[in-house]
Amino acid sequence: MVEKVYVTYNEVHKLCQASADQILNEFKPNLMIAIGGGGYVPARILRSFLKRPSAPNIPIQAIGLSLYEQLPSSNPSNPVETPGTKVTRTQWLDFSSLEMANLVGKNILIVDEVDDTRTTLEYAVRELQKDVEEAAQQAGSNERTHFSIFVLHNKDKTKKGHLPRAMMDEGKYLAARTVTDVWICYPWEATDIDEHDTLAASQAQY
Repeated sequence: MVEKVYVTYNEVHKLCQASADQILNEFKPNLMIAIGGGGYVPARILRSFLKRPSAPNIPIQAIGLSLYEQLPSSNPSNPVETPGTKVTRTQWLDFSSLEMANLVGKNILIVDEVDDTRTTLEYAVRELQKDVEEAAQQAGSNERTHFSIFVLHNKDKTKKGHLPRAMMDEGKYLAARTVTDVWICYPWEATDIDEHDTLAASQAQY
């Protein structure tokens, strides 16, 4: 039986709030890229805490990546998902809505809800770096693009995916909280939010 831990919107809000100053001071992002669907809500909450007087809101772009597969369950109303083996790209960047032609020279914060196997994060960073390299070559630019990562939860386990050594050595990875290898149920996944919050209240905080 997979242990499930229920996280509330309130807890997500506070995790973002507690991480915002470090992100702003150390990562200095001028663009956030939310990995769908788990990165959407944290990115939007973060934007409020990263806003500074007289400064514009940090724009948010979304990329859609899917790794998880649903497993058969003896209880159809309580399905269990497991990490798959292949990342599927369902959505990518749209520069037509941004006042920038590409990512070259930007400080980019990648946001997701959980770092489980790290496969999705590895894919996102690798593909975004490819985009930057191609755009820089076309523009004849030597500007450096800086990537950083924020997740709500990092699972303390052996990872299948890997992030660039420079990113980790330079402290460009931040998890608001590190947890054991449990199944984390986020509120935006709930079909009955009252039941979700009741289950969360009966458990220790994650």
